[in-house]
Amino acid sequence: MQKIKLINVAEHAGVSKSTVSQYLNGRFGYMSKATRERINAAVIELNYAPNPIARSLKTNKTKTIGVIVRDITGFYSSRAIRGIDDFCKISEYNVLIYNTDFDANVEARSIEALSQLRIDGLIVASTGQNTDLISEQVKRGLPVVEFQLEHDDAKKNIILSDYRQAAFDATEYLIQLGHKRICFATQVYQDVKSRNERYQGFVEALTMNGISVHEQLILFWHRETGFQQLPQSILELDNAPTVFFAQHLAITIELLKQLNQAHVSVPEDVSVLGFDEVPMAEFFKAPITVVKQDPHRIGMQAAKLLLEIIDGKAPPFQRIMIPCSLVIRESCRKI
Repeated sequence: MQKIKLINVAEHAGVSKSTVSQYLNGRFGYMSKATRERINAAVIELNYAPNPIARSLKTNKTKTIGVIVRDITGFYSSRAIRGIDDFCKISEYNVLIYNTDFDANVEARSIEALSQLRIDGLIVASTGQNTDLISEQVKRGLPVVEFQLEHDDAKKNIILSDYRQAAFDATEYLIQLGHKRICFATQVYQDVKSRNERYQGFVEALTMNGISVHEQLILFWHRETGFQQLPQSILELDNAPTVFFAQHLAITIELLKQLNQAHVSVPEDVSVLGFDEVPMAEFFKAPITVVKQDPHRIGMQAAKLLLEIIDGKAPPFQRIMIPCSLVIRESCRKI
């Protein structure tokens, strides 16, 4: 079957190749309605599809961006991807998605692979271990926007939830309920700016209310090994917490599992507040109160900023903060 070329469309419509090219690129304001209709009819009748590679070589744009996430099945990631894709569809951009499973080596290979595919820009939820590689891509002219986590103070384009304010507001809510012994369940936060922001918001709320920070009420969780100590063992301390404030969806889920196995009732025996929405929370015996992020909006904002950078319409190094909301349910009781 003969491949239909631009010249075939031009001859069929009775116009020049450049006129067809202008039409296909949306620059047809000067054309008469009759000319536009002839070209459109020729495209349909001949079933012509423009060659995206040839077009990209001519325009220096592929109309494609890359997206790298740490867990494509995650509640946050899946909604952020939807936001990115929704905005890109409106803007007629294609999206290539790579998943790293939190592996820095996979992330590095993904960055290199997408770069070789001549993407126009990259959105990445970084592991924080490929900073030099990402910086090198930016120096080469690849627009990059990061999201979800900020690892350091380096200048970059990034879209984030307002973690510090969200943690402050959640802690204030718990204090208003009468809780003074709050267990802060977290991943190691000292070397990751976004996690440290949550901790700082937590500490700030305690300090403003004259409540001391107790190191024994900091419960660490690791993705590979789980909790550093069992949550139920913390409830046996003399200074036992009355509430757990979990800083990640996976931490909240593991916490609830551990409490259930130990026959600890929520909120009768201890209250629980989670960071990130819990899927199907309405079906829990005690639906979980959460700090709710807006990953769809973050995805939309990331795509919007990236396309503005691609088009040369954005100032350098934007750090955009998206507010969170506190969704109050039944897992935190007044004491």
